[in-house]
Amino acid sequence: MTMTVSGRSGRQTKRSIKLRASARSPDKGGASKTKIGAGLASRMGAWMRLRREDLRIIVASGAAGAIAAAFNGPLTGAFYAFELVLAQYAIGYVAPIMTASIVATIAMHALGGAPFTVSINATRGVSAGDFPWFMLLGAVCAGIGILWMRALPLAERLFTATKAPRMTHPIMGGLLVGAIAMVSPQVLSGGHGALELGLFAELSIVAVLTLAALKIIASTISLGAGFRGGLFFSSLLVGALLGRAVAMGIAALWPEAAPDLTAFSLVGMGALAAAVIGTPLTMSFLVLETTSDYALTGAVLAASITSNLIARETFGYSFSTWRFHLRGETVRSAHDVGWVREFTVDRLMRTDPATASKDLSVGDFQAAFPLGARQRVALVDGENRFYGIVVVAEAHTEGLIDATPVLTLAQSSAAVLLPHMTIKDAMHVFDETESDTLGVVDGRDTFKLLGTLKESYATRRYAEEMEKAQNLAL
Repeated sequence: MTMTVSGRSGRQTKRSIKLRASARSPDKGGASKTKIGAGLASRMGAWMRLRREDLRIIVASGAAGAIAAAFNGPLTGAFYAFELVLAQYAIGYVAPIMTASIVATIAMHALGGAPFTVSINATRGVSAGDFPWFMLLGAVCAGIGILWMRALPLAERLFTATKAPRMTHPIMGGLLVGAIAMVSPQVLSGGHGALELGLFAELSIVAVLTLAALKIIASTISLGAGFRGGLFFSSLLVGALLGRAVAMGIAALWPEAAPDLTAFSLVGMGALAAAVIGTPLTMSFLVLETTSDYALTGAVLAASITSNLIARETFGYSFSTWRFHLRGETVRSAHDVGWVREFTVDRLMRTDPATASKDLSVGDFQAAFPLGARQRVALVDGENRFYGIVVVAEAHTEGLIDATPVLTLAQSSAAVLLPHMTIKDAMHVFDETESDTLGVVDGRDTFKLLGTLKESYATRRYAEEMEKAQNLAL
């Protein structure tokens, strides 16, 4: 959700909000709440005709409020917005986002909502000797998270390979998930009740690992079949189960270690979510605000950072950015999406380039464009169709016959840019053609010239806007 919000400058359609409100999948908790909250904020911002930057803030505030109310955690909601929606920490964002989180938490209590809390008073606490195990758990969660994300496109390809109409994919996915639920109904669980199962259920290690595997399979099938949703609550539940399984394994192999099952479940919950969702600080504050245990929060932070770093260094994506990558976008965080979508060729091109008739001779061209007058001239016909770009200095090369058609000197006649292309697409064309200036046409069929774009200018504008955004964030 959040990546799409950033990519579309914060705007979401009414249809997408309704779909997100009604869709059901094995992860129907946090994802739906944040999408509805952010979606309503987006509609409000669009109605108020807010600037793009203000719209991003109000969307982030809506997502923060949804998470804060769901987990009784204003800090959790705020850092979810910072890490995932905005992908940056900025002083200018603190006031609106923290206000939204606090107000949402107060509203939840006023409406009689039951806060999500975890009692760990009975646990033996966290010791320094536990931290190596927690770091190991973080590494395990990183590996599981990477495999999980890589399985998603495989599921989509399997549904596509059936040759069945796309509209039937959710039906097929529902039948498969239903079949899994016949074996283990818990795979359909989502929300706080599911987390209670992962944290406190008295299950054998085989049952815990089986439930975690089936939950991963069910969530993957649902997303591959086209159901709306994400992996927020699913990653929390599976992470809690993995943490519990690791603790049970340690206890079986080294009884003297005496690992605390609840503590390992909470650490695993944060570590897997940090790898999949990409929010280590959010997970740490989630544990802090639900347990009020500072020592345990430090353990979650260590495991979450370990998990997130391994996932980023070896895989390079979170769940949201991985889905953008599968569509061909070079996106690593929410901060990237806005730039990729915002900088299109029609915003960067020069709309008044020098033009000349393609039928001119070299002599006539030299007379019309003496050295120093222009660097490059676009050749067009009577209907403004593009025929390439001529470098003025090359047209004045000694030895050229005046009667030679200037069209023979034209460069980049076939390699053109379209106005809707992003800067990433444009730079790819520049790299392929090794040209420093390209023509921009209205379409590949009509080929009518709209303007030109220089590679050096596109690169400089991109760098300037990136620096400007970073300065505003400070």
